[in-house]
Amino acid sequence: MADAKKPKKEAPEAPEERINEDTRDQEIVELTLDLQRTRADFENYRKRVDAEKVAARESGQASAILKLLPVIDNIERAIAYTPEDLKDNSWVQSVAGLVKHLEKSLDSLNLTRIDAKPGTAFDPELHEAIQFDEDATGEHDVVAEELQAGYMLNGHVIRHAMVKVTKQ
Repeated sequence: MADAKKPKKEAPEAPEERINEDTRDQEIVELTLDLQRTRADFENYRKRVDAEKVAARESGQASAILKLLPVIDNIERAIAYTPEDLKDNSWVQSVAGLVKHLEKSLDSLNLTRIDAKPGTAFDPELHEAIQFDEDATGEHDVVAEELQAGYMLNGHVIRHAMVKVTKQ
């Protein structure tokens, strides 16, 4: 009876079985690594495709807006040069309202006008100097006059503000 309680010793594994088990374990490790690499590659691909979609959408949006900006410029010029005797005309006032409505629509697209009021510090990343007052003296370059409005879309300049620069 004492022999019945002792655990039985298993027969030692044959060398072929041990080699097969080691090979199988190695194959499992290799397949697991391959699967992890494939998952990582797919995740990188998905992120790249998502980024490309966003870039294409923003590029299309910027392209469409750039085609509208000359129309906005012309409307603003027409309003700025309205003769005094027509300023109270209801048609002229409705055109001015159209510009405000258009600007509100463009704001909803994250299009903002670059600040180029006289006295604003000249920034070559935002402003394009078309004229420079050579006779002015001072330490800092500032905007003397905005010649054409500039715009930023989603924080990126899509058209620089054309300005006349002076020193102050």
